[in-house]
Amino acid sequence: MRSEGALILGIETSCDETAAAVTAGGRTVLSNVIASQIDVHKVFGGVVPEIASRHHLEAVNGIVSEALAQAGVGWDDLDAIAVTKGPGLVGAVLIGLATAKGLAFALGKPLVGVHHIRAHICAAYLEHEQLAPPFLALVVSGGHTSLVEVTAGAAGTQVRLLGATRDDAVGEAYDKVARVLGLGYPGGPEIDTLAKRGDPAAVSFKRTLLEDGSLDFSFSGIKTGVMNYVHTQKQADKPFHAADVAASFQQAVIDVLSEKTRLALEQTGHRRLVLCGGVAANSALRARMQKDCDGRDVTLFVPSPVYCTDNAAMVACAGYEAFQNGDFDNLELDAYAQLAL
Repeated sequence: MRSEGALILGIETSCDETAAAVTAGGRTVLSNVIASQIDVHKVFGGVVPEIASRHHLEAVNGIVSEALAQAGVGWDDLDAIAVTKGPGLVGAVLIGLATAKGLAFALGKPLVGVHHIRAHICAAYLEHEQLAPPFLALVVSGGHTSLVEVTAGAAGTQVRLLGATRDDAVGEAYDKVARVLGLGYPGGPEIDTLAKRGDPAAVSFKRTLLEDGSLDFSFSGIKTGVMNYVHTQKQADKPFHAADVAASFQQAVIDVLSEKTRLALEQTGHRRLVLCGGVAANSALRARMQKDCDGRDVTLFVPSPVYCTDNAAMVACAGYEAFQNGDFDNLELDAYAQLAL
């Protein structure tokens, strides 16, 4: 088996994107095909697991074929099949997993199960050749908010979870607040756009920092604060400006993310920070983290928006690291709704 320049097919179906990609040597993206289900779930105001699984089933074979066609490679050219094994919607994960198992068996190729959060961290490798461990990663997405210390390859064993959300993930809080404000789904981009027209100091929402020195997160209180504020204003028949509420909410969230990241950098001494996950596409968060890093002599690495949201190039990248280490899975590999880092 080749290692240098190895071709890895990545498959991602952990939530509501059906994605497949081919990478060469881990960091060169030859194709990255994504079929989004946003329009399907928008009417429900969030992802419906059963519907997501059904659409993955209908789309995955075509998406995989398109990824190979765009990459200009054939089945026999592949060196391994990498697939998200969790965490995620277990029914959705199973679709990608079954596809990957079938391909690995039929082609006689190694199968690599990839942790979804580790894949998000690996997304930063795709566009930043100079990035290498050790570094700190802030993972912010619809289902996860985590601070992770990476001291060796992000797909390897030397990864340490420093802090995680105790309730709502930051992306989940965005979606719920967007719903309260009557905005569309997904809520993150809607709030990011609306907040640009608002005053971030208009409404004071509590910043929950938990115990001294804790690197865990809690966004349930901020979310509830917004809901209570909007409800109180409506009950009192008082007007409120949705843009101001969005800007104030976003400011509170970003303040917490900034403070926890500052604390983690101080505790670990790292001078490199990776910002990744779907919420890393938020323009205000990217700007704040860049400002923070510039002021602390820390180098910030942020993937382009297409690699922030769920995609298969990041899965293939993580799979390449496992491939190099000979860390393969067998056909008994299972799907996981929850999976420890």
